[in-house]
Amino acid sequence: MNYADIKKVDVANGEGVRVSVFVSGCNHHCKGCFNECAWDFNYGSKFTQKEIDKVIDYMNHDYIEGLSLLGGEPLEPQNQEAVLKLVQEVKEKFPNKSIWCYTGYDFKNDIVDKMQKENPTTKELIKYFDVVVDGEFDQDKTSPKLRFRGSYNQRILDARETIKEDKPIEIPRLYEKDRVLQK
Repeated sequence: MNYADIKKVDVANGEGVRVSVFVSGCNHHCKGCFNECAWDFNYGSKFTQKEIDKVIDYMNHDYIEGLSLLGGEPLEPQNQEAVLKLVQEVKEKFPNKSIWCYTGYDFKNDIVDKMQKENPTTKELIKYFDVVVDGEFDQDKTSPKLRFRGSYNQRILDARETIKEDKPIEIPRLYEKDRVLQK
């Protein structure tokens, strides 16, 4: 896997101060994507143990709430093994820090119902996610007032509850400021 960027301090892509990894490679090609250069699986640099160690080092501060995975597309099948290795090491070192994953896939229909049944890596990988922001970016449904997502059609899901309940479980408190800002 290649990666486009690693942000040491990020407050836009999840609750609190986070470390964010932007993977390379995406087959969604959403119109108006903010990170179109990362559609190319060869964009950026190789993601190696050196980068995992860097992420772990960046996260080793009390003020860091967790890790956010973005793209490109972290859940493209060809990215999953490297992402799995990263999240396993992060959770081993920081079991109480959250992991957010942004995906253009529908988490319940595409990932839980299909991919994880076909791919043991997917099944293992999604166990490490706390929050998933899912759905393709829709340029016609954007607002600069949205928090933690690019367009209104995207959902902020409790990953573990979605898997357990076998239906999308949104996290209402993460939408509250969106609703206030819309008024």
